[in-house]
Amino acid sequence: MTPAIFLTYVAAAIAEIGGCFAFWAWLRLGRSMLWTIPGVTSLIGFAWLLTFVDTPAAGRAVAAYGGIYVAAAVVWLTAVEGVRLDRFDVCGVGLCLAGATVILWPR
Repeated sequence: MTPAIFLTYVAAAIAEIGGCFAFWAWLRLGRSMLWTIPGVTSLIGFAWLLTFVDTPAAGRAVAAYGGIYVAAAVVWLTAVEGVRLDRFDVCGVGLCLAGATVILWPR
């Protein structure tokens, strides 16, 4: 996985998690429905960013993105929600990132 693809995936993950959190905040935390406006914008940005991954198959780009998403979600878990990671979280992230790398491995 090249640094450019990795950074694109990281930006997409931030956009997706932020967009989903906006809906979580509205529906689960009692925040204003106005939270959905930046949420939807963020989710559109997420989808747009994935189009920059240099692979001929959209499914492969999305499948590999899954590993980066899992890692970003675990970072969010600690940074935003204050949850302490355990060894299963860390091992799971490692496996997901390895899988993403294998999926995008040059053929």
